[in-house]
Amino acid sequence: MHEKYPQLNNMTKREKETFRKHFLFSILDGIVIGALALNEFVFVHSLHGSEWGLSFLFQFSVIVLLVSVFINEYLKRYRDKKKILRYVIILTRLPMLAFFFFPDSYESSMQSGFFHLLFLLIFLIYFLSTPVIFPLINLFLKHNYSGENFGKLYSYAETAKKIMAIIATFLFGLLLDYQPDAYTYIYPVLGLTSVFSILILSRIDTGNILSDSQKMKLTSSIRSTFRKTYRILKQDKAFRDFEAGFMFYGLAFMITAVVYVLFFDRVLHLNYSSVAFYKNYYNLLAIATLPFFGKFLDKTDPRKFGMISFAFLWANIFFVMLTGIFPGNFEIWNIKIYYSMLTAYTFYGLFAAMMALLWFIGSSYFTTKENADTYQAAHLTLTGLRGLLAPFIGVIILHYFSFTTTFLVALLAASVAILILFFSLRRNYSKGTTT
Repeated sequence: MHEKYPQLNNMTKREKETFRKHFLFSILDGIVIGALALNEFVFVHSLHGSEWGLSFLFQFSVIVLLVSVFINEYLKRYRDKKKILRYVIILTRLPMLAFFFFPDSYESSMQSGFFHLLFLLIFLIYFLSTPVIFPLINLFLKHNYSGENFGKLYSYAETAKKIMAIIATFLFGLLLDYQPDAYTYIYPVLGLTSVFSILILSRIDTGNILSDSQKMKLTSSIRSTFRKTYRILKQDKAFRDFEAGFMFYGLAFMITAVVYVLFFDRVLHLNYSSVAFYKNYYNLLAIATLPFFGKFLDKTDPRKFGMISFAFLWANIFFVMLTGIFPGNFEIWNIKIYYSMLTAYTFYGLFAAMMALLWFIGSSYFTTKENADTYQAAHLTLTGLRGLLAPFIGVIILHYFSFTTTFLVALLAASVAILILFFSLRRNYSKGTTT
């Protein structure tokens, strides 16, 4: 591994051991993420789920983040965080075995809404692990990686994850075109793979990560965390602007994430292989640029990093919108390729590479390793807040107006996000600046 990445020779023994586990976890997690990248399209295309059900499905992945502050306090109160991580992953992945009992023919699932509801329930449970996994991954890595290696090592592991995601998306897309109900046996396997990957990650040596909240009652500890979160947002102007920009970026992203699935199915009439092609195209570009952006994040203000990332998302939305107006395309190997979509997903690849770093570890650049989990918990909670409404906003606008109008609203939200970070940098707030 060191021959492939000669920059890793300056790592400590602890960093090397952490990176090995982190790298293997990323490979397995990439397989799961890659296959589940087609999840919303499976719900719409194979199960013929409704647009409202689709908005709920997407909302589940973010609304669970609302409890991040509470979960963070529970995590702080227990010395054995690895055990918590293992229990949570097992409990939230076992329900995926229920897909074995879904009907073999999607026509039979259309006769009753039961399987639509069961599909949504399984993934609601699946996403309940997010408030536990994300802060603990951040905490484990921050505890073991040095500041100068953090972004670099994270980007290497993220590159491996994306390579595996590309392979999984491509193969699963081909399989679904051949057998639309293949998810009934693939999803249970993904659940078991996810459990195994977390068990590997949980073997990272974290030493004794303790907190003063362990000496308090839980209710007092939670109140303390809310006060701390409020104080962080009030005093740390740079982080507050960073999160304000993220709120508007998140609105643009969540609106389009739901509407894109419907746009691909109803307007562009894409099959699974075509959807997999666009997802893999942007992931390949993300892989090629991740190491560069990892080093760039280590050397620049995360607000500037975010502003560039949001601009790439803006360009993606704009060119997807143009595809509906200028639908020029050609077909090769049963894959429908739109010219505007190629441009759109070139920008999305650059956006994905930057956001893979910014969303997961961007908040940690505003603080010390001891407070990294608190900052990330605040970040995840705010993500959950915007997730309460954003997915439905896209569906409501689409229902009463059109795809073009929906895309224009998303472009406006992304523009506001860019301007917030631009003026924050102009005001020259340094990280940690207080009022």
